[in-house]
Amino acid sequence: MSNKRRVCVVITARPSYSRIKTALAAIQAHPNLELLLVVAASALLDRYGHAVRYIEDDGFPIAARVYMVLEGENPTAMAKTTGLGLLELATVFDNLKPAVVVTVADRYETLATAVAAAYMNIPLAHVQGGEVTGSIDEKVRHAVTKLADLHLVSSAKAAARVIRMGEDPATVHLTGCPSIDLAAEILADPPLNFDPFVRYGGVGQVPDLAHGYLVVMQHPVTTEYELARRQVIETLYAVADCGLPVLWFWPNVDAGSDGTSGAIRTFREQAQPTHIHFFKNMAPTDFLRLLYNSRCLVGNSSVGIRECAFLGVPVVNIGTRQAGRDRAANVLDVDYERTAIQAAIRQHLAAPRPASDPLYGDGGAGARIAAVLATAPLRIEKRLAY
Repeated sequence: MSNKRRVCVVITARPSYSRIKTALAAIQAHPNLELLLVVAASALLDRYGHAVRYIEDDGFPIAARVYMVLEGENPTAMAKTTGLGLLELATVFDNLKPAVVVTVADRYETLATAVAAAYMNIPLAHVQGGEVTGSIDEKVRHAVTKLADLHLVSSAKAAARVIRMGEDPATVHLTGCPSIDLAAEILADPPLNFDPFVRYGGVGQVPDLAHGYLVVMQHPVTTEYELARRQVIETLYAVADCGLPVLWFWPNVDAGSDGTSGAIRTFREQAQPTHIHFFKNMAPTDFLRLLYNSRCLVGNSSVGIRECAFLGVPVVNIGTRQAGRDRAANVLDVDYERTAIQAAIRQHLAAPRPASDPLYGDGGAGARIAAVLATAPLRIEKRLAY
């Protein structure tokens, strides 16, 4: 019988993989840990980028797959998907019998992971707790913090917030964010060394990227899901007139995604833009390399707040999805209004490139997370620390 700690990591969406990839490698390589990887929800679905393909290509064996996404792309479907995930993950945990479960960030599927582990008396480690954002993510993240037994946080401010929520300081570990580890790899070797159209296909004509390009990633906001179509139309028309090629990435599975996707398809058919190309997904390091070599990121993805801060990539952050999140000087915040979006893009294009900011880590998070998981006391009883 192995004496290694069995560490079950649950990945439920494409961004979750980049948020934990280097920690997976460090866990896999650690002599005292055994990695049990569970891939679930939209990470398994082709329409949302089929992230599981990149996980397999990187050599991580998958212990279990959990199909749990209910069609509908509305709040009811999100709630029911969370319920299905709770049912299925409980069975998976019962079969795998991990010593500790690791859950990542703040998506609604993360709550299913946390509840299942907590009720099954399995210690829970939470990556990226203590941060502040808008939308339903704010509630989910802090709920998972209260269910978690170990807190692997990305910044000093996040650590302070978790402790103020009553968590034992001895359980709060400032590790940095593993996605910054990947960004550090890109900074060490930044040239765009692949053709994104050849490697990833996508939809639309192939623009010339030689003189610069924009990247767009805009997701629906769960608490504003009925406005998703109207919101993304403003961005579509803003970048259509920006004068640069645009590489646009498909939205995630949240409520309102059908409105966002529908607006993109309608615009593509009616306007027939020759300088906008659409992708579903890319391998994490390829995506970050593409970002680093862009002139600007436009949209509301957390990658603009986190990885782009470290990469020094200018960001036009639209709307409320990242409201309250700690940000660096690379971010300009605007509302859902095309002229404001265009003005912010022009401001970035006319300014020097922002400096790298280690706000969310220094490139060593994966190894720190593995070290904590190998050595920290594992317990399931907790009480308020104040």
